[in-house]
This record gives sequence, C-alpha cells and structure tokens, in this order.
Amino acid sequence: MSMGSPWKALADDNRRQILLILKKKDMIPTEIAKHFNFTLAAVSTHLRILRDADLLTEKKLGKNRFYSLNNKRTLDMIEFFEDVYDFKLNSLKEYVENKERKKMRLKNEINVT
Repeated sequence: MSMGSPWKALADDNRRQILLILKKKDMIPTEIAKHFNFTLAAVSTHLRILRDADLLTEKKLGKNRFYSLNNKRTLDMIEFFEDVYDFKLNSLKEYVENKERKKMRLKNEINVT
C-alpha cells in the first residue's frame, strides 16, 4: 500500500475541514457528508486521500465504516513544526500574544501623550 503525502492531503480546505469535524467524534461518511454541499462520492474520495496519507483510520463495524483521526500521525506533523521553530507551539502562541500585548501597550502610551 503506497501512502500519499499528508502535506498534499492537507492542501485541500475540505479535507482540513473533515479533520476538524472528526476531532469531535468518529463518523461514517454519510454523517460527514451532512457538513458539506457535495456528493457522498466526493466525501468518499476525500476520505480515501486522508486515509492513504495516514491521517485517518478506518474501522469497519457491520456495514458501516467509521473514520477517526490518526492521532499518532497528526502529532508527528506537530512535532515537525516544533522542530522547525525549535520550541513548542505553546511557546509560539505565548510569543505572539506577548508581542500583541506590547504593541497594544505602545499604542495606548502614544494615545495618552
């Protein structure tokens, strides 16, 4: 089985949206399709691409196929960005928030004088 690139799979807005929907709970394709304005066949294609990229797992129960996030694979991708930035993403969030606070403080000081 050849795996697709998770980065290519994430290039599509609809596929990113599917991942966000599945973070809440495992679903079958018809449940996922209710969130979109395209056919069940199109949803199935997106699910196949995400599964081939190892971003989703599929479990067959009776006639239904339940899809869920592959937490291991998505965490690997987060770790990639942590390596790129040499610190945890929480630190990045903290850095950006502090920068925004400083900018607002400066703005307020300018408006006061």
